Amino acid sequence: MRLFAKIVLLLSLCPAPALLAADGADPSVSQKSITDRSISLPEWKDWRRVFFLEDYNTRIVILGTTLLGMSAGMIGSFALLRKRALMGDALSHATLPGIALAFILATSLGMQGKTLPVLLSGAAISGLLGIASILLIRNLTRLKEDAALGIVLSVFFGAGVALLGIVQQMQTGHAAGLESFIYGKTASMVASDAWLIGSAGLTCMLISIFLYKELTLLCFDEGFAHSRGFPVVFLDMILMGLVVVVTIIGLQAVGLILMISLLVIPPAAARFWTEKIFYLSFVATILGALSGMIGSAMSAIFPNLPSGAMIVLVATSMFLVSMIFGIPRGILIRKIRRYQLNTKVNRQHLLRSIYEYLEAHRMLAEKQIKPAPVSALYQMRSWSPTALHKIIRRAEQNDLIETISGDQIRLTPLGLTEAARVVHEHRLWELYLITYADVASSKVDRDADAIEHVLEPEVIAELEALLIQQASSDILASPHTLEIDPGNTDSSVSQSGRPGS
Repeated sequence: MRLFAKIVLLLSLCPAPALLAADGADPSVSQKSITDRSISLPEWKDWRRVFFLEDYNTRIVILGTTLLGMSAGMIGSFALLRKRALMGDALSHATLPGIALAFILATSLGMQGKTLPVLLSGAAISGLLGIASILLIRNLTRLKEDAALGIVLSVFFGAGVALLGIVQQMQTGHAAGLESFIYGKTASMVASDAWLIGSAGLTCMLISIFLYKELTLLCFDEGFAHSRGFPVVFLDMILMGLVVVVTIIGLQAVGLILMISLLVIPPAAARFWTEKIFYLSFVATILGALSGMIGSAMSAIFPNLPSGAMIVLVATSMFLVSMIFGIPRGILIRKIRRYQLNTKVNRQHLLRSIYEYLEAHRMLAEKQIKPAPVSALYQMRSWSPTALHKIIRRAEQNDLIETISGDQIRLTPLGLTEAARVVHEHRLWELYLITYADVASSKVDRDADAIEHVLEPEVIAELEALLIQQASSDILASPHTLEIDPGNTDSSVSQSGRPGS
């Protein structure tokens, strides 16, 4: 016994030998725990597995989310133009009590409560009740539609959370897995789910294509559609029915909270790229499909990232790119157009100021174009020296003016022609405002500056015909006094257009 005790003591004092794993692996390599949520960089085999759709589950998930994004993008286009974008949000939240009630009733009757058709049927009924509640509140009370949306969204979602609490205490079933309808659980999608999403989504797309003309008229001019005999209420119900179907089939993919993103973000992103509804719905369909495809693929590459959230983040990235670079409504193109318009306005103001200076000093009748001092232009416009020299430099690059000396600039023949056109259009609009808009002649100059730079040639011709004027080559006289140089009594043009006060 003493020998055995000594051996045990020696073994306890010595370091434990390295043990081999059951599969012969080196035990020094740490094994990942099932609770490990860390994100590691994928290897090439992971990228290949997703890109070539080698896994069965990956094929099912990518196919289902792609079809869902396509249908949500097209139906969301009409909902967005109809100004019913938030209707999908209220609808998705209103489905939660239907899911819980369907589970309670199914398990009480001895059925499988977590069967997807049963849960989706309950969600559809509850969603329709939510939409009916919104319409009743809006039509029977003085509350606006946004208030009705907020009431139904919060009440139905609160009721759903309470019913899920009841499900947790049931003896015949448990709520494990039902919470996936709130946040989505794309990875659990099976082939039957993909077929359900695909068939329902394609059916909704075919209906919207078949009723394309009617839905377009409903979105843009409901009153005209009603006057032409179109069933406006019935068409509105069809559109809301399509939103209901798309929302219900997307619950398992992205969840009821994030489902609104697929209905709103792709059409909103497509709005930056086109002005026509046909191309809007087409681009929204493409963006929705790409959002579902890329989002689910990224979730497959990075297993610890949820699919629903990745789909929404991909859609948001496309929205940001569209918002910045979209044509013709993106931020960048609008900045460029505003810069071009401001450059054009400043150039026209410079030419008109030089022309009016020459006109006030009776220099236009001479054969040779006389120069104008730069210092006199400061008094005619609120230009800073830096801004004015920049405008002059740009006008020189366009061959409209030329610098004679440091303080003298002169119109070129091309610049004189352009200046005469600008002055004529400015005074034409001034005369129209005085004659037909009852604008005082002392204030008409500032009002004309706000609109004259965007007049189209057709508008100019119409104004000339309205005011019974001659061709645009004959320059109209100024209808108000032009103060060019307050220190010179001969440097003003009267309201009759003749030199002198």
